[in-house]
Amino acid sequence: MTVIHYIGMDVHKKSISYCIKRADGKVVQEGKVVACRPELRRWAEEQQQPWSGAMEATLFSLWVYDTLKPYAERLVMGHPAKMKAISAGKKKSDRIDARTIADLLRCDLLPACYVMPPEMRDLRRLLRYRSLVVQQSVRMQNKMAGLLMESGTVFQKEKLHGKKYFSELMRSLEEVPKSVKDLLRMSRSSMEMFQSAQKQIIQRLLSEPSLQRRIERLMSIRGVGPITALTWALEVADPHRFSSVGDAVSYCGLTAAFRSSAGKQQRGPISKQRNAWLQTVLIEAAKLAPRWNPQLAVLHGAQLELGHRNRATLQVARKLVAYLLAVDKSGRPFQVMTSPPPTKDAMKIKTRTHASLIQAA
Repeated sequence: MTVIHYIGMDVHKKSISYCIKRADGKVVQEGKVVACRPELRRWAEEQQQPWSGAMEATLFSLWVYDTLKPYAERLVMGHPAKMKAISAGKKKSDRIDARTIADLLRCDLLPACYVMPPEMRDLRRLLRYRSLVVQQSVRMQNKMAGLLMESGTVFQKEKLHGKKYFSELMRSLEEVPKSVKDLLRMSRSSMEMFQSAQKQIIQRLLSEPSLQRRIERLMSIRGVGPITALTWALEVADPHRFSSVGDAVSYCGLTAAFRSSAGKQQRGPISKQRNAWLQTVLIEAAKLAPRWNPQLAVLHGAQLELGHRNRATLQVARKLVAYLLAVDKSGRPFQVMTSPPPTKDAMKIKTRTHASLIQAA
């Protein structure tokens, strides 16, 4: 069916401004609709002509997108960082924004962004909530240590959060105010509650039938654990949306900002336009992965010889992205095609062994 009307929508918490235009740019209708599902469905059913719609990605856009998608011939979500035309003008209002989005849509100039399927968004919401729970657990641990230091209590910080040591420590507290003891018990119970909650979230995600085989394949990469695998699977969703490893590395925030003008090139720090959840997990994984993965250990060692530890970690994180993307796209477990070159330590061991064999002969 041929699309006749193009609808631009400026989505807000309480209302949605819309502008309906024809292919020649003539305005058919403008107005506002209350931002609730019954009103949106009623408005969509009133449209007499086939239509294509677009909106800018905001906090409130996803549920609007899911509600209107069955009624539209095509529905697009605009990339907020790339839609500069909306904020470039001197005048800015909801009506002007809706008109601009409609114009970008009908001229096929709207910078679209990927919209994750609803079922994957639900699982991703769980994983992101787990990060909040872990943060709160760490806050309680730090609070407990702070209370003990404030009251002048000597303790072993490595054992403080162990159940047995904490019980013994509480029995040994003598010259400590009762309020501090009460706060320590409250902080301990809160920490245990948060730790139990985050374990339940991880177990639920790992037992999800739609994720199980995919997570197993990703964890076949040595150095990739369940948290890294889950974060990759739920933040990326469809790996085929990345045409190259460079695109995936950029999405994960592991590339520097780049500017080129008049023959001059300038590279800045790591770009702020990234998936912060993936970036954090990959950097943390890259610090530990060389202990378990020989290929990554060789890469990390070679970069360390250049004298910059952070750059070595960043290079390992980029290689992890390449491994994860390859496994995810192929649908097969990770396989090492070529053995890594020997490190200096391995060469020393080989030389000693060879010398001892000569002496024995």
